[in-house]
Amino acid sequence: MHRFGPRETVAWFRERGVELKTEADGRMFPGTDDSRTIIECLQRTAAELAVAVWTRTAVKLVEREEAGGFRLTLGDGGVERFDRLVVATGGNRGSGGHAIAEAMGHTIEVPVPSLFTFQINDARLKGLEGLAVPEAEARVVGTKLRQRGPVLITHWGLSGPAILRLSAWGARELAERAYDFTVRVAWRGEANEEKVRAVLASGRQSLGRKQLSNANPAGLPGRLWERLVLAAGVDATTGWNAVPKAGLNALVRAVATSAFKVTGKSTNKEEFVTCGGVRLREVDCKTMQSRKCAGLYFAGEVLDIDGVTGGFNFQSAWTTGWIAGGAAAGGGEVSQNVK
Repeated sequence: MHRFGPRETVAWFRERGVELKTEADGRMFPGTDDSRTIIECLQRTAAELAVAVWTRTAVKLVEREEAGGFRLTLGDGGVERFDRLVVATGGNRGSGGHAIAEAMGHTIEVPVPSLFTFQINDARLKGLEGLAVPEAEARVVGTKLRQRGPVLITHWGLSGPAILRLSAWGARELAERAYDFTVRVAWRGEANEEKVRAVLASGRQSLGRKQLSNANPAGLPGRLWERLVLAAGVDATTGWNAVPKAGLNALVRAVATSAFKVTGKSTNKEEFVTCGGVRLREVDCKTMQSRKCAGLYFAGEVLDIDGVTGGFNFQSAWTTGWIAGGAAAGGGEVSQNVK
């Protein structure tokens, strides 16, 4: 990362006409908010450098030649030989890169999904699809997993940066639980019930006869607030000055510690990345060359590297790809002429 990190990546794309922007929490995106901008930049650059790209070409078998180099058997039965091989097939189970690595003596940390949404079937969320809360806190009950940030209500449950980060840090632990757990959401970003109670109690004093449905001291989106009032069992037409202590306590719990049963995750096609891959201690991170097989390099998510949402996984791909490509081109050392 010190040789080709975020600063170098931003400069690389800027030199090719792509401006990037940084969100308040560090996530980075193309200024166009369109992934095609990145795809087209990479394709254009490859074409300018006369890189040969073979599409619809399966690799059925990779074998190490006795004299060095690699023998690749293609899907059509053809055979190609190369002196060096960079595996950058991604991290999902069907990529084939892990099979190549194992055939060359590498250990694969079992891949599990990361950056996934939580499937929740709860009446409190029905009809709120698309609603976003900008600063909430989500935590997995019975673990130390806890994240703050935007939470998005979707047709299938909960998503958004806080949920995706939670799934990233808890990828293995949540897989071990078979994605069956309880998540608690502090909708104001504050899980301390006493602090939330103070906010609502202050509202009860200042709002007088105003109805709960029309006066929202918690500062939450209106539709969500109405749903939380209903979930607390308090009549939405009740004036704030008439809310009983039990009703206030229920509202505090609804705002500060809403519990939702998670019964699954987003499907395989919707997951962003995987946790797991080629064991890192078997790779020389100065060159990304295999410690098991000379001339074999790895880049991207085929390695046991995964990060949170917002460009961090891409940065890992840019960095390892730059190092692996430069080292392969330089015969084992990172070429100083790599552009």
